[in-house]
Amino acid sequence: MAMSSNHTNLRDIWYTMVGIPGLEYAHIWLSIPICSMYIVALAGNTLLIFLIFTDHSLHEPMYLFLSILALADIILSTVTTPKVLAIFWFRAGGISFASCVSQMFFLHFMFVTESAILLAMAFDRYVAICFPLRYTTILTPLVIARMGIASVTRSFLICFPLVFLVYRLTYCGRNIIHHSYCEHMGIARLACDNIKVNIYYGMTVPLFSIGLDIVLIIISYILILHSVFRIPSRDARLKALGTCGSHVCVILLFYTPSLFTFFAHRFGGHSIPRHMHILFANLYVVVPPTLNPIIYGVKTKQIQDRIFQMFSFHKACF
Repeated sequence: MAMSSNHTNLRDIWYTMVGIPGLEYAHIWLSIPICSMYIVALAGNTLLIFLIFTDHSLHEPMYLFLSILALADIILSTVTTPKVLAIFWFRAGGISFASCVSQMFFLHFMFVTESAILLAMAFDRYVAICFPLRYTTILTPLVIARMGIASVTRSFLICFPLVFLVYRLTYCGRNIIHHSYCEHMGIARLACDNIKVNIYYGMTVPLFSIGLDIVLIIISYILILHSVFRIPSRDARLKALGTCGSHVCVILLFYTPSLFTFFAHRFGGHSIPRHMHILFANLYVVVPPTLNPIIYGVKTKQIQDRIFQMFSFHKACF
């Protein structure tokens, strides 16, 4: 009994994240694109939120969802990237257990939340194309707020048990985390206990929730395509599909690398080097937040026009 108590106390030692094992010599070089993308993600998403909330012509459901996505992108990238850069630049990989668990929770929480936001945006496109005359009456600001609250609540209920699952384990003093940030299974593997419950929960619950989102998004787009191809005018069909282009790009950008990382980490075994797993995991929390505002800025005429107006005004002032 005393031994179990001592082991439990060892949970509170200082932990060290090593960054990307096997690529320590390249940390400085890797930090340059990661830092650049993080700055672009912060600037681009902040600009997007500013444009949407200061321009009344952008107070439509599509843009309100986009502003929520931009906020989620800022939080998702900020949960991990500053600490990753601290490891790469200063070898400051030290972290307490509580801080590590907090980072783990917010990382998984924001990932599940962003998936729910993408589902809400797919529903927005479905209503806009299939029920255009009722678009603003169905997706009122109150409905959008409720969908946002539901997304956050669902994510909390899915991810909060992870905190209990890692705190219930006994830790024996292993304190090296072979990663550049804290995630659920990385923490669980430091324990001396049987971690089957962690493995099963970590695989099934998030996978089913994300999988359900993906299935519902696919169903939304099947219904959208069915509705679009019934439009007699070719130009009208192309215009309708064009409104979905940005969202489809963002969906592929979000799910493809994250699902690859998920399955490769669990089923790839030794066929994929560890440093490739971790490098890819670092990129998927910073690349989508970087490219999302660029995609919407390039493909959405209203946002383009608002940006040109803003910069033209500042240029005229000077």
